[in-house]
Amino acid sequence: MKRMFIVIAAALLLIAGFFGGSRWYQNEQDVQQAAAARQHGDALNRPGSPSLGPLLARAQVVEFFDPACEACRAFHPYVKQMLQTHAGKMRLIVRYAPFHEGSEYVVKVLEAVRLQGDTLYWQALDAVLEGQPQWADHGRPQPDKVWELLAGLELDLERVRRDMEDPRIAALIAQDSADIVALDVRRTPSFFVNGQPLRNFGPEGLDAQIRDTFAP
Repeated sequence: MKRMFIVIAAALLLIAGFFGGSRWYQNEQDVQQAAAARQHGDALNRPGSPSLGPLLARAQVVEFFDPACEACRAFHPYVKQMLQTHAGKMRLIVRYAPFHEGSEYVVKVLEAVRLQGDTLYWQALDAVLEGQPQWADHGRPQPDKVWELLAGLELDLERVRRDMEDPRIAALIAQDSADIVALDVRRTPSFFVNGQPLRNFGPEGLDAQIRDTFAP
């Protein structure tokens, strides 16, 4: 009995040490990212990125986003709700961090849709995220399936297919890829609020940091 107690206690100490070490590592990453944001502030908000909200909103929220990222999908409805709750005071800027296989293809599709209008872009983004389980299997992604998800939108799909190869889209993806390196972005979603990395990961943490920007 005493031996079992010792084994259980040792296991609990090991688990505590693991989580403590993970938290320390995360804190170190956050410190490094904050330093990178101060050094490369111009890399946060590039002209031409998808955005919602007033240009001069008090809360400027930059999200580095991967359409195949499950956490990005989970965050999406909360971010949409925050845009409504803080209407007129919050601006969302979307940057791409296509870390998963197949993600860059879907980013090209989304950007080609955006050439037909911002409203269609946000509708397509909703559809792609809602249907993410159908195409973004991380073991065997099938990005071609996003075409089925876009079929119900008022899009010229043949034009979307052509526009995917537009050099402006390639340039935007290349710029975002360079900026995620400069800003030490290693996971998605990664949020910055008025140039500061998200302090507490989660919808509540994001909302709290946004609200802080409204304080006198």
